[in-house]
Amino acid sequence: MNFIFTETDIAGLVVVKPETGSDARGTFSETYKLSVFKAAGLGDVFVQENRSVSARNVLRGLHFQHSPFAQTKLVSCGRGRVFDVAADLRPGSATFGKSFGVELTGENRLMLYIPAGFAHGFYALTDGAEVSYKCSAEYAPSHDAGVRWDDPDLAVAWPAGERILSAKDSALPLLKDIKF
Repeated sequence: MNFIFTETDIAGLVVVKPETGSDARGTFSETYKLSVFKAAGLGDVFVQENRSVSARNVLRGLHFQHSPFAQTKLVSCGRGRVFDVAADLRPGSATFGKSFGVELTGENRLMLYIPAGFAHGFYALTDGAEVSYKCSAEYAPSHDAGVRWDDPDLAVAWPAGERILSAKDSALPLLKDIKF
């Protein structure tokens, strides 16, 4: 099976669409194949996978880990719909502080490949939205960090709606207050 890799206007941030086969039994697709990703210049090896299920209007993020535990992520939505966001926090990057959002759904099967050095979050557009993401580094609580979802410097174009956030995510700092 093949993948379609579509570069965004932020270097390294790629939307991935797996080829899907279907027949009377249902559908099948490969969601990751190291050799194909390497050939596309996306050669990170993933060592941890996380899954969350969220109620409608839950906003998670924007999260990242400081070096040396920064994580590349491959994010997908297996059920429901989410608005998925990545924000470039790579010091010295020409697109530092720029964000990108895309709707990931169980139907469109799109994935977002997010390089290390980005913050990541998502907003659940449906009840039971199931998000999975592969990570290139294990979770390291001592290097866990985040930036506010509504930071004006990131200018994320979140969909309209109520916001349900954790206490932790509500208290995240603004980008201008983070030391890299």
